[in-house]
Amino acid sequence: MTAYPLKQLINGEWVDASNGNTWDLINPATEDVIQKIPFGNADDARQAIDAAHHAFKTWSTKTPYERGDILMGAAQWIMDHLDDISVMTTEESGKPLAQSRGEWLSATNYLKWYAEEGKRSYGRMIPSRTSSQRILVHKVPVGVVGTITAWNFPIYNLNRSWAAALAAGCTVVGRPSEFTPRSAMLLAQALVESGAPAGVINVINGDPAEMGQAMLDDPRVRKISFTGSTRVGKLLMEGSAKTVTRLSLELGGNAPVLVFPDSNMAKVAQLSMGAKFFNCGQVCIAPQRFFVHSQVVEEFTDYVSQRAQNIVVGNGLNPSTELGPLINAKQRDRVASMVEDAVNRGAEVLVGGGRPDGFDSGYFYQPTVVANLKTDMPLYHEEIFGPVVPIIPFDELDEAIALANDTEYGLASYVYTNDLNTALRVSEQLEYGMVGINGGGIAVPEAPFGGMKQSGIGRECGQEGLEDYMETKTVAIGNVL
Repeated sequence: MTAYPLKQLINGEWVDASNGNTWDLINPATEDVIQKIPFGNADDARQAIDAAHHAFKTWSTKTPYERGDILMGAAQWIMDHLDDISVMTTEESGKPLAQSRGEWLSATNYLKWYAEEGKRSYGRMIPSRTSSQRILVHKVPVGVVGTITAWNFPIYNLNRSWAAALAAGCTVVGRPSEFTPRSAMLLAQALVESGAPAGVINVINGDPAEMGQAMLDDPRVRKISFTGSTRVGKLLMEGSAKTVTRLSLELGGNAPVLVFPDSNMAKVAQLSMGAKFFNCGQVCIAPQRFFVHSQVVEEFTDYVSQRAQNIVVGNGLNPSTELGPLINAKQRDRVASMVEDAVNRGAEVLVGGGRPDGFDSGYFYQPTVVANLKTDMPLYHEEIFGPVVPIIPFDELDEAIALANDTEYGLASYVYTNDLNTALRVSEQLEYGMVGINGGGIAVPEAPFGGMKQSGIGRECGQEGLEDYMETKTVAIGNVL
């Protein structure tokens, strides 16, 4: 395996933490320490902000073609090192190797797409009321961008921000999760080795509260992109008032799945369970609550239960593994307590419901199917972030829509039906930023990604994702003869 620095990247240098501290990086499948990673504080964040601010002066003046070449180069670096880096992502995240590989391949798509989309950050000319005036509108980069991202997708979560920000002409200070920092360090290495100048991309790892506060306090950080909990997102919104820092927030989700009786239940179960158990259910847009028409709920439940019983659980490095561990003991215990609470209040576990046999170590939890839920159970109204399938029957279309919308979240939602009228009506009335009908990829580089209500503000990806890293500047030229 190739040797990689795997340290903080500040101003083009791979460095240890300024305070000398380290973090024990744990493999969630074995609970073994993989390695010690630098774990700094606000001082590291401030150094990285200084570097990014200095680099912005020249990076923002490069053409989108020059910036695009570096993004393209990073995509090629990933392809050249794919086998190594996929293993390293699985070791720290626990996800099956095929999923880590897919996440890195997805990263190349985002880098390539924004390498091209940056060339299309068009302005415009506005017809003036007077013949001696010209009005021009330019798109200019926001400035220094801070990114704070979650562990569930250690490449995807940050890459969609980094690719857009760099293509727009911004410089970046990235703070990944301490549970999955190596993936971010590897992506930064891809950019550096592809020609990103010192300070354009910086990666820091350390105390989340201190580093986040350093970003909020510094007026040179013009935007923060955050992926994580609604609770922390609200704290960032409060803190951003001091410097009027722009925010993009991708927060929690509680995605409903509406299954109508005209669908093929075997196919619906196959598609929805593939999405539900992906990354052990630790996906913000994962199907969470399954609202199934009473005419087919028994058939759907049988298919889902059979799939849950047969899924292969294990270490992500094993090629046969379909479901790896949860990220840490806290997350595993949280999922277990939600299921236990539901059972104590009358819910029924049909499949799973505990630690799988034969796993003395690792943060594993069985694929679980639960019925007879009530709306006041945490398993119903909170984001599960685990391999648990709650099934709730419904009778009428309007009832299903009302149940689906009865939540503070509004990120992703899913509908299964072969009736066009039903698909249109439901998709129009669901209060979610994204709606997938009969499957469908809702997380792609070319389409906007984001939520409504308390699932966040702003959009990543697509044309909207690029514009979120740019300011609009009006230039009025008078006395044109």
